[in-house]
Amino acid sequence: MVLSLVYRLIRGLFGLLTVLVRSDLSKDVELLVLRQENQVLRRQLGGQPRWDHADRLWLAALSRLICRRRWAEVFPVTPATILRWHRTLVARTWTFTDRRRPGRPCTRRPVKALIVRMARENPTWGHRRIQGELARLGYPIAASTVWEILHTAGIDPAPRRAGPTWRQFLAAQAHAIIACDFLVVETVLLKRLCVLVFIEHGTRKLHLAGVTAHPTGAWTAQQARNLVMDLSDRIAGLRFVIHDRDPLFTSAFREVFEAEGLRLVTTLPRTPRMNAICERVIGTLRRELLDRILILDERHLALVLREYLIHYNGRRPHQSRQQRPPDIATQPAHDATDLNDLRSIHRKPVVTGTINEYHHAA
Repeated sequence: MVLSLVYRLIRGLFGLLTVLVRSDLSKDVELLVLRQENQVLRRQLGGQPRWDHADRLWLAALSRLICRRRWAEVFPVTPATILRWHRTLVARTWTFTDRRRPGRPCTRRPVKALIVRMARENPTWGHRRIQGELARLGYPIAASTVWEILHTAGIDPAPRRAGPTWRQFLAAQAHAIIACDFLVVETVLLKRLCVLVFIEHGTRKLHLAGVTAHPTGAWTAQQARNLVMDLSDRIAGLRFVIHDRDPLFTSAFREVFEAEGLRLVTTLPRTPRMNAICERVIGTLRRELLDRILILDERHLALVLREYLIHYNGRRPHQSRQQRPPDIATQPAHDATDLNDLRSIHRKPVVTGTINEYHHAA
């Protein structure tokens, strides 16, 4: 950068000396040619030219050799721009090398991250409580600094951080939650069918309550009764039922679960994240099955869903369960080095051939 700047300055000085020894007529002709070329280039570019540091320095130096009244005629930039460039050069020349900011040093980034982490992991801790915990760990810091860091991170004071977040609630109560929602399917003849889906958060076990073309509140309540009968003794371990504000979830539907001691939680309007696991399993049904086949009628849909239910609960792995299916408590373990012959792994098409299952040869 410095060598390039020096080279361009020396080259410019030699060019200036060459111009000084030439006749006035040749210089005037060359000036007219350069002005015409400059106008042509401006029309072609259509925008502002880009100047680097060497260009600015050279133009600022030449501006001292020409009367200020003629700057607008000679230079392709405004006089104010040239003066601004010159002020910048002067400021850089007299800038002190010590660039340390006055005042106390800034708080280090790891300490800021630790403060935010403590506030989010402990909703009841205020800035003074966090200050005391940091002092106990050997990081003395002012209480006002802790408050500023929390305020910048968008964390409210402790009394207004009421209760856990929705994600924390779902994670803590996963074993006691069952969620439900409606799945809409279009047949070949564009007939709309509705499927009521239930899923247990803890085990990810899927329940398909029923399929109908004309869902009503009475039909939904009856499917809830059938589910309670299918769950049998396992319903004693559940505490919450999550559903949206669909009018089909009537008071009769709620009374079925309230009679078993369950509490119903209604999600907010247009907030699918509050029923994320059920929304996700509906998306899985569409991607793995319904988007890959054509449904003829209500009977055909019920048959396909029953076959998929066997695969989903008995064979399909789930990340939240360490890749175990919902109905499998422990996963068999084999050494990967023993897999010498791929013919020992057999493929079994299921659910009308749209899904493959793999198992060891007998």
